[in-house]
Amino acid sequence: MLAYVPQVTNRRSRRWLNDRLLVELVPRLNAEEIRGLFAPPPWGDDVPPLAFCMTNVGEWDKFRNIDMDKEARIIGRLNDSSAKKKFHADADKVAFLSAWKRIDYRTRDVLRRSFLSDLIAGYEDCIRTFIKESGGDVLALQVQDPFHRLLLHGVCEFYNLVSVTVTQSKDVESLKVTRIKKKKTGVVELPNITLSNFLIMSKEGTW
Repeated sequence: MLAYVPQVTNRRSRRWLNDRLLVELVPRLNAEEIRGLFAPPPWGDDVPPLAFCMTNVGEWDKFRNIDMDKEARIIGRLNDSSAKKKFHADADKVAFLSAWKRIDYRTRDVLRRSFLSDLIAGYEDCIRTFIKESGGDVLALQVQDPFHRLLLHGVCEFYNLVSVTVTQSKDVESLKVTRIKKKKTGVVELPNITLSNFLIMSKEGTW
């Protein structure tokens, strides 16, 4: 019977232990016992053989030569990558919530209850392009529906922009024009999570 072997963590010690077990174990066994180590068990075809019994010499040698230090480094990098992804995801949520709180609470309620995600996404595309462009101080959008203008003002608040709706006369027809400006102080940051995506996720229950 083999003596109790304490846990070994050092790579070189593990290889020595594996070789020592084979050297000391095999000479003590007779021919029938050695065949039993490397043959399928005799108690039926339904019971799968042990992994050790199915391991050939080449695979056993590969196992002995595993670089434990390299394996530890790979696992460490994977853990670091997962932590960075989680950090970025948390940072994106914090940035979004900061922008969301800028919207008037009544407008936030209207945005949540509205089912006009495509319309809001269209407003966002115009506004995000306007923010990215260096030229142009004013973005003018003609939105005649009062409810749609309310949603537009909410989107502007989300992106920390100033928006004012004015009435312009064209012949006998009056047009509503929403003029959107960047604030003089501070840099407008674009959240990675858009307002329209949040509203869709919120309705689907995935946020």
